[in-house]
Amino acid sequence: MAKAIWNDVVLAESETYETVEGNIYFPQASLNRDHFTDSEKTSGCPWKGTAHYYSLQVNGAENKDAAWYYPDPKSAAENIRGHVAFWAGVQVSA
Repeated sequence: MAKAIWNDVVLAESETYETVEGNIYFPQASLNRDHFTDSEKTSGCPWKGTAHYYSLQVNGAENKDAAWYYPDPKSAAENIRGHVAFWAGVQVSA
């Protein structure tokens, strides 16, 4: 079971996930959507494609751009389509 926790709240929890470059990618369906807002931030990876971001809102605190996903990954990263990863202080365990 993989979990992502920030500010004492479980943001995602799943028995199935993908691991890429040491990051755990959670299925979109496993997210606790109450705590996610779309961000305008994007970044590029030469082999995964363009990442888009979510900011987190938990107990009145914001963690800007703390989750990312690839809505249209390149073929080498097709396994993370529909998955989300975390950073910026989010505790992820599997």
